[in-house]
Amino acid sequence: MSRTYDIAVVGSGFAGSLIAMIARRLGHSVVLLERGKHPRFAIGESSTPLSNLLLEDIATRYDLQRIRPLTKWGTWQEQYPEIGCGKKRGFTFYHHQLGHPHTPDPDNQRQLLVAASPHDSIADTHWFRADFDDMFVKEAQHAGVEYCDETKLDTFLDDGDLVTLGGTRGEQSVTFRARFVVDATGPRGLLHRALHLPESSLPNYPATQALFNHFTNVGRLDDKHSTSGTPPYPIDDAAVHHVFDGGWIWVLQFKNGITSAGVAATDKTFSRLRLADGETAWKELIQSIPALREQFLHAKAVRPFTHIKQLSFLSEAIHGERWALLPSAAGFIDPLLSTGFPLTLLGVRRLAGILENDWDTPRFQSSLQGYASQTRGELLATARLISSLYANMDNFPAFTALSLLYFAAASYSETAFRLKKPQLAQSFLLHDHPSFGPACRGLLERAHHLNTQQESDRFIEDVLQTIDPIDVAGLCNRQRRNWYPVDADDLIRSAHKVDATREDVIHLLQSCGFYQS
Repeated sequence: MSRTYDIAVVGSGFAGSLIAMIARRLGHSVVLLERGKHPRFAIGESSTPLSNLLLEDIATRYDLQRIRPLTKWGTWQEQYPEIGCGKKRGFTFYHHQLGHPHTPDPDNQRQLLVAASPHDSIADTHWFRADFDDMFVKEAQHAGVEYCDETKLDTFLDDGDLVTLGGTRGEQSVTFRARFVVDATGPRGLLHRALHLPESSLPNYPATQALFNHFTNVGRLDDKHSTSGTPPYPIDDAAVHHVFDGGWIWVLQFKNGITSAGVAATDKTFSRLRLADGETAWKELIQSIPALREQFLHAKAVRPFTHIKQLSFLSEAIHGERWALLPSAAGFIDPLLSTGFPLTLLGVRRLAGILENDWDTPRFQSSLQGYASQTRGELLATARLISSLYANMDNFPAFTALSLLYFAAASYSETAFRLKKPQLAQSFLLHDHPSFGPACRGLLERAHHLNTQQESDRFIEDVLQTIDPIDVAGLCNRQRRNWYPVDADDLIRSAHKVDATREDVIHLLQSCGFYQS
C-alpha cells in the first residue's frame, strides 16, 4: 500500500483534522493518518473566547460552515445537541489548605471568579473530545480528505523531493509519500521520535506531573461557598480550579453526565501526595478538601486513571524543509489557564496562511521559519506565566494578581480581534507588545522572589499598574473583590485603549450578541 499526496497530516485530534480540511479546501491532496480509532478518550477540553474567535475565523475563511456553530454554547446546542459539551461562563478559582476545614470567605480573599460571557447564548464551552474529535474527522472526510486509522507509523525518510512515512496497518506494511508532513500527534509525538528531535528546557519552570480521569455522578458546588452575594455566573459553569501549595485540581462538567477532573502538581508535591498511586491517592486528595469531598461523594471513575510523568515539553526543532509541528506537538505547558486551544488554533491559522499564500513559492521556507519562531515564542511566554503561578500557589493574592496579567492580555486581544485591529495584539499574551511585553516579563521574573508580605503587596500594585493601559474588562476595579463580571460599560469606557470610539464598541457589542433580545 503506497500512495503519494501533497500533504500528510499525522494525528486526527481536532487540530490535525482541521488543518487537513483547510489543506483540502485549498486544493491539495491530503491524507490524515491516525494511530488509534475514533471515538477515543482525550483531554484538553476547555475553550476560551479567543479560541472560539479563532475557530470562527478559520471556519469563515475556509468555508467550513458546519464547524461555525461549535464556537458558541447557544448555536452548538441548537445545531449539535448530540455532541458532548459543557458550558463555560468563566474561570473559577478557589484556594485551599489541604486537610483544613472549610471556613467562610466573606471578602473573597480565597477565590477568583472571572466571567467570560454575559449570558449562556454566547458562552464558551468545554469540548467533550471523544465526540468533538470524531465529528472533525468525519468533516475532514466529507471535505475530501483521505483518512486511515489504526495506522502505526515508525519511519520518516526525506529523499530530497518527497517524504516517505512507513509503518503498519493491521498486519499490512504501509507507506505514504507526501511533499509535506504536518505533525499533530501531540507532545513527544511521531516526528519527535522518528527524527530524534531534542527537547528544549523551559527556563525557571518546575518539573510537573498530572493524574486525571472522567467521572460520573459528580455533584455541583453551586453557590454554597459564596458568602458575599451573587457570583457573576454559576460557579460550576466554568473551568473550576482548586489551587493548593504546589498543585491544582480541575473540574469540568459536561451536560452528558461526564465530569473531567484531574490534578497537576510539581514533582515534589506529586511525591508527597503519592499521586502516582492513582485512584487511591486521588480519593485521599479529594478527601483533604471539604468542598470536593462533598462534590465527589458518589463519583465513579469511568476508565483507568492516566498518569503523565512529564507534563511540560518543548521541542528544540519545530519545522524542517518538508515538515512542521503544530503547536500542540511542538510543546505543552500546563492546562492551568486553558492556553492549549488558543495556542494550537493560532498555529493552525498561521500554517494555513502559509499553505494558502506561500506553497510552491520561494517564500515557503522563510514563512515556516517565522511560524516556528512565533510558536516557540508563545510557548515560552506561556511557560513564564505558568511557572510564576506555580511559584505562588501558596500566596493566593500574588497568584490572583498574576492571573490578571493573563486575563488582561486575553480580553484586550479578544477585543482587538473583534474590532479587526490585529496590529494591536499580534502575539499570544501580548508577549511582544512594545510596553506590556517587557513589563510583564519583568513581573514574572519577580514573582519567583516574593519573600515578604511587603514584597508581595508591592508586586500586586505593580501588576495593576502594568495592566491598566490594556485593561478593558474592569480588572483594576478593587471594589469587585476578586469577582469580575462581563460589563459592557467597562469596555465602552476603555474604547480609547483599543483605538476605537464608544460607537465602535457599542456596535461590536451588538454584533457579537452581547445584548439579548
